[in-house]
Amino acid sequence: MKGSVFKRGSTWAYVVDLPRGEDGKRKQKKKGGFATKKEAEAALAKFIADVERGMYVEDAKITLGEYLEEWLKDKQANVRKSTFRSYAWLVNNHIIPHIGQIELTKLTPVHLQRLYTKLQQQEQPLSNRSILHAHLIIQEALDRALKWGMVARNVAKAIDPPRPKKVDFQVWNEEEVKRFLEVAKDDRYYVAFLLAITTGMRKGEILGLRWQDVDLEKGIISVRQTLSYTGKGSEFQAPKTDHGKRAIAIPPQVVEFLRKHKVKQAEEKLLAGPLYQDHDLVVATQVGTPVTARNLDRSWYKLRDEADVPKIRFHDLRHTHASLMLLQGIHPKVVSERLGHANIGITLDTYSHVLPGLQEAAATQFGEVLFGEKKVKKTVDKSSV
Repeated sequence: MKGSVFKRGSTWAYVVDLPRGEDGKRKQKKKGGFATKKEAEAALAKFIADVERGMYVEDAKITLGEYLEEWLKDKQANVRKSTFRSYAWLVNNHIIPHIGQIELTKLTPVHLQRLYTKLQQQEQPLSNRSILHAHLIIQEALDRALKWGMVARNVAKAIDPPRPKKVDFQVWNEEEVKRFLEVAKDDRYYVAFLLAITTGMRKGEILGLRWQDVDLEKGIISVRQTLSYTGKGSEFQAPKTDHGKRAIAIPPQVVEFLRKHKVKQAEEKLLAGPLYQDHDLVVATQVGTPVTARNLDRSWYKLRDEADVPKIRFHDLRHTHASLMLLQGIHPKVVSERLGHANIGITLDTYSHVLPGLQEAAATQFGEVLFGEKKVKKTVDKSSV
């Protein structure tokens, strides 16, 4: 790469020949205002080194907002619709309105830090988890801009975003579970509540469960799809991660209930005749169509109140399942696999604080092994035989 310095009036300047663009035209970079020739030569050397290391970015006037809009369009084809909806909501409602007017190349860590503080303190503040998601979106978008030579560095990596607060949840004990199931046993959506409690499946996984994914002979449920809300209605999608695709063993009592439930569904299909839309769903309306999360929630709230049990969320049935299994001494690795967690650490971190009894029990058991009274084996005196 060639460059030279020259005097311009009372100051010095440099000029550098840059690589030709896609149109083949010659491009140059000029910069002046240096007091001495030596200063201009030093600046020239630094500029050439930056170009050769890929640190130079042409002064494009694209704003962060314009860039994120283009990034979103490209991202749409590569993520689930529900995920894209979340991306678009954060970008269009919480990032662009605040810092979208800043030129992409002039974005600094200070801009991002002020954004996160503003999102925390506004009239309707965002949760730390949502702000973290916004940060990750900006970081990913800037990573691509860096690879494409649009920015010199990813300024998002210089920021520590707010840490999400650990979500507190409440679980039912065995007695409360039994009381609820007794009250709910005649409800149309009893099967959904039963599966949530006995498998730890998520609401969308239960509403998307098909009979083809239920092996009643082996007592195994395979999670292969979920019913998700996309903003334009509900649709079936594959689980977000490979860990989400999993096999869950179910108790014999649940197998027996599912057999009866399947027979009842077959009777409804005959009654509905041509109106029946067979989606092969375990949880379905009387005409076979998917049950919306909203309709399931209506039954959930009503039955929960009738059972006079603590007012937990439907998702807390998943936590209840995990907690009860751990209390029964089931290995955390097994619980982790049933829940579809990426690793056992997530399971332990999520449930350790709601199961203090496990720590005490483990300490007591360890103490008995190490310091407890040893059993003395009785020996037989052969001489007396």
